[in-house]
Amino acid sequence: MQIYVIEPGDTVFEIARDFDVPEGLLIDSNEIEDPEHLVVGQTLVIPIWGSYYFVDVGDTLESISAETGVSVEQIIRLNALEDPGFLDVGTRLYLPQVPREVIDVAAYVDLNITGPRTVEEIDNVGEHLTYLNIFSYEMNPDGTLRQINDEEAIQAALANDVYPIMVITNLEDGQFSQDLATTVLQSDELQNVLLQETLAIMEARGYAGVDFDLEYLGEINREQYNEFLRRAVELFNPLGYSVSTALAPKYYPDQPGILYEGHDYEAQGQIVDYIYFMTYEWGWSGGPPRPVAPINEVRRVIEYAASVVPNDKIMMGIPLYGYDWTLPYEPGGPFARSLSPQRALEIAREYGVEIEYDEDAQAPFFTYIDEDGNSHIVWFEDARSIQAKFDLVKELGLRGFYYWVLGRDFPQNWLLIEDNFIVRKKV
Repeated sequence: MQIYVIEPGDTVFEIARDFDVPEGLLIDSNEIEDPEHLVVGQTLVIPIWGSYYFVDVGDTLESISAETGVSVEQIIRLNALEDPGFLDVGTRLYLPQVPREVIDVAAYVDLNITGPRTVEEIDNVGEHLTYLNIFSYEMNPDGTLRQINDEEAIQAALANDVYPIMVITNLEDGQFSQDLATTVLQSDELQNVLLQETLAIMEARGYAGVDFDLEYLGEINREQYNEFLRRAVELFNPLGYSVSTALAPKYYPDQPGILYEGHDYEAQGQIVDYIYFMTYEWGWSGGPPRPVAPINEVRRVIEYAASVVPNDKIMMGIPLYGYDWTLPYEPGGPFARSLSPQRALEIAREYGVEIEYDEDAQAPFFTYIDEDGNSHIVWFEDARSIQAKFDLVKELGLRGFYYWVLGRDFPQNWLLIEDNFIVRKKV
């Protein structure tokens, strides 16, 4: 498949013609809502196996080979070039599909977000997933877990050959609670209650493993959390259940802050089966406008993680959303509005603005002025930003990646998974 960026004057008909794909397929694959009004800077994924290269001024077969990684001999053979030493500008050359790696792909589903659409959301993307992390069982101060209505989500996962994963959090009244985590982690008795109840739920409901998403632990709980995870692995692994954790994005081991101090990358890399690294929320709803997952920051976290955690245990986080900030940003002011990549495109089209692209962050953005005269900036994800993240996964040889969170429309993302990877499925 190939990523194309809309330029002034482009039409769906011309793009389909240039890439030799049916116009309807191009529209349906990208779920283009208004084919007559494309947005300059919008990306389309061209649904073909392999890609096309259009010869530019000064190109030679040798330079094209160096740029694309396809041998000169392959280019000549695949395109039946009779005079390889002469290339007309604009000539379309077909390039073969690159080999695809087998990886794990996971996605969190928050039942409070998807609600009655949960099964539909899982069915829509289940073919692209290895794990479905069902969010979440919240721990109580007595070590028990608050029950959730997860039966339909579990069955939908299994129907799509996806491993359902039970997520446990220290959420209390919608916020991660250090006090709650401390109460449980500092008590062997309460840990036993939590572990036994987790086991009972996994056995009864058909979960394949457990993911501990305990956040804002602080230094006081660092070693206690590591020891708790050792106990969990010792209990669950022999019974065939996986144990994973979700960790905050850190650049170095002793990074200060309550969010980071309780998460020990190196120790957990030795203890658990694999780790979900939360490489998103640099731009967050209550903070100043910036990309949600800038690739330069994501790389810093994952490169540090890979220095202390085996690469085959690293799952890199990818957001399925962006934010719309009202300007000027003021600390403590209104929170940014969360939106899907598809909704971001709709807003850009509605206000007739172009989409720009930050090359350092590998992230798209645009600005607009609403009907009340308020200025806005929107940072979101598109095919280019997702491909940059996929390239990082391949470059570092990671176990795979995961998404937070299902329920946001982003058809291009799923097309690019199919183009880049073979997703490991439940056996």
